[in-house]
Amino acid sequence: MRLAIVASAVGNLASVQAAVERLGAPYDLTADPEIIRAASHVIFPGVGAAKAAMADVEAKGLRDVLTSLKQPLLGVCLGMQLLYRRSTEGGGIDCLGLIPSSIALIPDRGLTIPHMGWNQLALKRVDHPLLRGVAQGDYVYFVHSFYAPVGPETLASTDHGVEISAVVQHENVYGCQFHPERSGPVGARILANFLAL
Repeated sequence: MRLAIVASAVGNLASVQAAVERLGAPYDLTADPEIIRAASHVIFPGVGAAKAAMADVEAKGLRDVLTSLKQPLLGVCLGMQLLYRRSTEGGGIDCLGLIPSSIALIPDRGLTIPHMGWNQLALKRVDHPLLRGVAQGDYVYFVHSFYAPVGPETLASTDHGVEISAVVQHENVYGCQFHPERSGPVGARILANFLAL
């Protein structure tokens, strides 16, 4: 097993690296397409704005790499959102199109936006390998203003005035809207489960 962490200019790289190191997993922090293609697992972190993140993906020539992977690929926070077809952020931007749905702004229903802090998981697929050892109501740490609506790919959701996809899977593509690397033992369990896929 050899993990590649995609070195994006808008990635939360240090905390992801630290979380992987705590698990004892060998990894490369890289934007080299050949190293990413050769990895057994790939993590695609992201924070900030979708437009800047997609511009960085394009500038590094990573669109074709990320969209052609057959091994498990995990998008984290903004990295998860970029796996979708499109985001309404910034007037609308095309993303990687690996999940056939779109990202939207969290509606203002009297709760603080961005959705920031600890919130609970509602598991929809309790038997899924990515969620092994995770319990209904476990808390994880979120920071985001845009969200993926619940759909057939949703493994777990959370509520912030609207039901939000918190964990997703479509074919070999996985995503966590929250930051597993900042979510204590629950996040560490999910990362370990991903590396065991």
